[in-house]
Amino acid sequence: MLLDFPLSIVAASLLAFFVSYFSIVWLIKRKNASVLDYPNSRSLHTVPVSRVGGVGLLFGALSVWIAFSAVLPVPVWLGIIALSVISFADDIWSMPVGYRLFVHTLTALGFCITLLLDAYGWLPVMICALAVIWTSNLFNFMDGSDGLAGGMVLVGFGYYGLAAYLSGNVNFALVNFSLAAASLGFLFHNFYPARIFLGDVGAVPLGYFAAVMGLLGWINDLWSLWLPLLIFSPFIADATATLIKRSFRGEKIWMAHREHYYQRMVQSGFGHRNTALLGYGLMLIVGACALWVNNQDMNIQFMAAAIWGFIYLGLMLMADLGKKPYSGDI
Repeated sequence: MLLDFPLSIVAASLLAFFVSYFSIVWLIKRKNASVLDYPNSRSLHTVPVSRVGGVGLLFGALSVWIAFSAVLPVPVWLGIIALSVISFADDIWSMPVGYRLFVHTLTALGFCITLLLDAYGWLPVMICALAVIWTSNLFNFMDGSDGLAGGMVLVGFGYYGLAAYLSGNVNFALVNFSLAAASLGFLFHNFYPARIFLGDVGAVPLGYFAAVMGLLGWINDLWSLWLPLLIFSPFIADATATLIKRSFRGEKIWMAHREHYYQRMVQSGFGHRNTALLGYGLMLIVGACALWVNNQDMNIQFMAAAIWGFIYLGLMLMADLGKKPYSGDI
């Protein structure tokens, strides 16, 4: 299959991998205290680890997009610049939640108004903007176990790239494959035991990309909206269910905690490595399902989404009723 890909996709992916990999090697060697994530009562790591790995990952992908003249809407470039700046500032100085949410909202509205308003009206714009904001943040929530988020980015954007290629859009396939390849360069340093974390500067922009790339593929008739929702459904299901439960208990949902299902798996003895591998396997299966249903009629797509929803609900109920030991807020 690789031999059938345009040379530009293969070259861009290889370049993104190596730029990301060696950029992160350089970042790991920088031991400035301001970029270290020190363990606390809500952490799953036990030694200080650099939290700016997202800088190297994004540098690998964005530099390749520029080198290969990848075509993306201006709001995407502006959004990623704004999110990277505020997220990096948060990694270093712990920015107030209100400031971060303000920037997240502006970037989401800028993208959705520019690309959706004329064709779809205000209601879809607001719904999609909320989805972009939520996805940007849920990646940050789910980046708490070695190798998990990096692997999900590799699989998720790999599927985006494959779906775009199968739909005949080589430019969009290149954009997504190079992002997946850059995440592989990061994953070599982040898989258990992690030597560097994504940090907000990586997790928030990657969540933004997951949403806007999914919407761009839909706008350009490369896939239905069910495809991105299904591909990233393992992240969406865990983060959303945990948010709802914490909201019902009156807890501050923006505060760090250890109540996500993947965190509970790590703490119950399953470990970082096995949790990540299980997540990869789950996402590979649901992503393959998403590619298949993309060519089916809407009723089958809806049924597939409903089936996966019941699967996630069953898995979460099993975890909640199993009463495995874990540590939440302290």
